[in-house]
Amino acid sequence: MREPTVPQDVPPALRRYADLLLHWNRALNLVSPRDIPVLWERHIADSLQLASLWRRPERAIDLGSGAGFPGLVLAIVSGVPFDLVEQDRGKAAFLREAARVTGAPANVVAEKIETAALQPAPLITARALAPLPRLLAHAAPLLAPGGECLFLKGRGVEAEIAEAAKTWTMDVEQLPSRTGGEGVVLRVSHIARR
Repeated sequence: MREPTVPQDVPPALRRYADLLLHWNRALNLVSPRDIPVLWERHIADSLQLASLWRRPERAIDLGSGAGFPGLVLAIVSGVPFDLVEQDRGKAAFLREAARVTGAPANVVAEKIETAALQPAPLITARALAPLPRLLAHAAPLLAPGGECLFLKGRGVEAEIAEAAKTWTMDVEQLPSRTGGEGVVLRVSHIARR
């Protein structure tokens, strides 16, 4: 298995995170083995692109954090405090250790999104978690008034938006992914059930 190519000028904390992820990946399968060589491009850079799209919030919530994409990566590089919601105990343990090792301002909430007792935040993020109608159901109770969601999505996003519009009203903007392919970033705000 080819090792990932590390870009130049990577912050030391982000490099420590990637090294830890590779170590823990052997036991937890945090990312697909075929993604290891493209870890920086496919996962880390994909997460980092959100930092150029937000109005720097005082705190944020990342839903279904898994290996830390995008929430932990964003907490590491921006210093914005994130609540990372991840129900899988093994992945939650990894996130706690990664936050400790990197000094990221991240709080790991190891429970289901539906039962997470969190104060609403001005920013909600998610990547590869669920179709948009389910994402909105998870995000709506956790989104502070005037806040926004940034969701990293792949192909089929038009169908997801159409399906979500049957039960939700929202402002949604599609932004092309800077990391390629058919990916998009959805900026969603003013969410309400129909």
